[in-house]
Amino acid sequence: MTDAATAVIERQERYELQSPNPALKFLEPRALLEAVSLLPAAPWLASETRGDGRQVMLLPGFMADERAMWPLQRYLQYLGYEALPWGIGRNNGRPEEDAGRVLEHIHAVRRSDEPITLIGWSLGGVIAREVARREPDLVREVITFGTPVEGGPKYTATGERFAENAKIDLDALERRIHEMNSQGIEVPLTVLYSRSDGIVDWRAAIDRYNPHARHKRIRGSHLGMAFNPVVWRFVARTLAATSEPAAD
Repeated sequence: MTDAATAVIERQERYELQSPNPALKFLEPRALLEAVSLLPAAPWLASETRGDGRQVMLLPGFMADERAMWPLQRYLQYLGYEALPWGIGRNNGRPEEDAGRVLEHIHAVRRSDEPITLIGWSLGGVIAREVARREPDLVREVITFGTPVEGGPKYTATGERFAENAKIDLDALERRIHEMNSQGIEVPLTVLYSRSDGIVDWRAAIDRYNPHARHKRIRGSHLGMAFNPVVWRFVARTLAATSEPAAD
């Protein structure tokens, strides 16, 4: 057994990594309620600290495209950030390939030598992390929500079906992801997760590889995270915490 395989087995046991409780999938329809709750939350969302004009790029989750991130994108634009789509259409589940495409897009749209902030939902967060790992000088910080850190798709509700369709070995992929994660990520990391996430097991969403990663537990579904007002507020406050005063 290789060192990577041994390390992965030890992590499975130590952190009790597993697929999410099947019962949690019945809570995922509350995503609609999370989206509706944006309306009564609008006054306090509008009162968050104004942005400094920095560039922020939003990366959608598996099988979603830019439209899934439009509401959050518009909100961040309202606050004063230059919020951008990721520019490559639908997320079809090829994170390593898509990380290269996102890097090309960043080079095309970023202002001079200014690093860009990446905000990723679920698999979009995996891609954001890989971009930051490959070229940390291009990335100011990474914010993710509902993103599997451990095991890739293995500890998700759709992992086995995805593996069957894609004809991949989940155990082999987990070992590869462990080796990649072990390289570390230099930029600031903010990780949002929900213990009642019905798609990605919350234990797999914790970043134990990077000691500087900051974690925030939120209440909500996986499918509703991009429309959850608590997520929006925490994203706004995370950005504001590292902002410079906007010019008059």
